[in-house]
Amino acid sequence: MNIANILTMLRIAIVPLFVLALFTAGGHDTAWRIGATVLFAVAAITDRFDGQLARKYGLVTDFGKLADPIADKALVGAALIGLSVLGDLAWWITIVICARELGITLLRLVVVRRGVIPAGRGGKLKTLVQTLAIGVLLLPLSGAFETAGMALMYLAVLLTVATGLDYVGQAVRVWLAGPGRARES
Repeated sequence: MNIANILTMLRIAIVPLFVLALFTAGGHDTAWRIGATVLFAVAAITDRFDGQLARKYGLVTDFGKLADPIADKALVGAALIGLSVLGDLAWWITIVICARELGITLLRLVVVRRGVIPAGRGGKLKTLVQTLAIGVLLLPLSGAFETAGMALMYLAVLLTVATGLDYVGQAVRVWLAGPGRARES
């Protein structure tokens, strides 16, 4: 156990609390929506810190490599599904983003024996825009703020699809290069 792994476990523990806050009082009570937004923000911020701490202080572990992406996908997936169930986000958006995340996770498992595909800037930008969009849409706001949240979400969908296609292309190149011949990182 180290601080990075503790933050990852905290993020996983926050997910059910976030879902509970999101759906309390019918899902549209202002105080509970703000509470859900705060929990989402805390979990998203811990994602940034646990990775930095792990790399900076040499705290990268096999547990962290497995648990960190699970925590990320659980948080984003729960938020997207919750917003769609509440009628605040179109289901097609949730399906596109969740399908991409699941597909890329499975692709990573297939390709890992032949090489590692490092996270690129596009993937990091995608994650940032998804997080911002979800954060804005969780807030009980309307008008220009709701419009801005949806604009961010449409940008997140575009980045999600584009980075997913890019990842598939990289995975094909790694696969064709053969075992041990791909660039490792």
